[in-house]
Amino acid sequence: MENLIFSLNATMPIFLLMLLGLFFRKIGWIDEDFASKMNKFVFLVPLPVVVFEDLATVDFSKVWDMKFVAFCFAATLLSIAIAAAVSFLWRDRSIQGEFIQASYRSSAALLGIAFIQNIYGDAGMAPLMIIGSVPLYNIMAVVVLSFFRPERKKLDRQVWIDTLKGIVTNPIILGIVAGLLWSALRIPMPSIMEKVVSDVSATATPLGLIAMGASFDIRKAFGKAKPAVAASVMKLVGFAVIFLPLAVWLGFRREQLVAILIMLGSATTVSCYVMARNMGHEGVLTSSTVMLTTMFSAFTVTGWVYILRSLGLI
Repeated sequence: MENLIFSLNATMPIFLLMLLGLFFRKIGWIDEDFASKMNKFVFLVPLPVVVFEDLATVDFSKVWDMKFVAFCFAATLLSIAIAAAVSFLWRDRSIQGEFIQASYRSSAALLGIAFIQNIYGDAGMAPLMIIGSVPLYNIMAVVVLSFFRPERKKLDRQVWIDTLKGIVTNPIILGIVAGLLWSALRIPMPSIMEKVVSDVSATATPLGLIAMGASFDIRKAFGKAKPAVAASVMKLVGFAVIFLPLAVWLGFRREQLVAILIMLGSATTVSCYVMARNMGHEGVLTSSTVMLTTMFSAFTVTGWVYILRSLGLI
């Protein structure tokens, strides 16, 4: 019961912020143009600052575990490959990019640290899970959303150049590179800068969720119900069923296993929607998946925690 309450406390505010955005749109306080500009702002400023803060403030030399990082990287890469294979089952090819991204990309950084701190009292292995998965999440999101654009062309030289340019100039990728360099060079962060970085990054989730709620079209969402449900099942259950037994077999326990669980089975992050909209996609499938996974993740994640605890693994 305690884990369910914690899970609800972690996920319900996210869902309510989306509903708040929808409400503001209905009463006319936010229009489509304002929501679009808010999305662009979140993509350009707060989201890169979030990943920078996550990576720059961690001393990886103190907690480094190559086996764990390699597992997180491999599981993420295979999850993306599985999602890409499943995406070809849909007749509507315009949703492929959104489907792939929404199926694999978790709220790993946000929920991973919170869950592990709640259970064990410190961040534990969460920073290593972030380094093993989050950079790959973002790089592959740019690749997937570039290759699978709704109006995509043949894979000629120009497409490859545009994709590479998209990766190199993507604000989130730049945030990752800056964060890793800051951590590697062990540059001290002045308290004033730390406060500014913290305040800016804190705006990413609420602004992104309100903008997503304001842009949400219920009628269009029903038209994408099947792929949204499929993506949600893969996100909350499918990948955990595949990779958690493997993680146990490889000897991962306690906070390592909790970090892997959050990486595999937490809700689809709002960053998916922000990136999809800013890279030429409709965003309906993504917002539907974020809503569904957010609603049900409190129960599925709690179920996974209960199973792992019952088996004495965490």
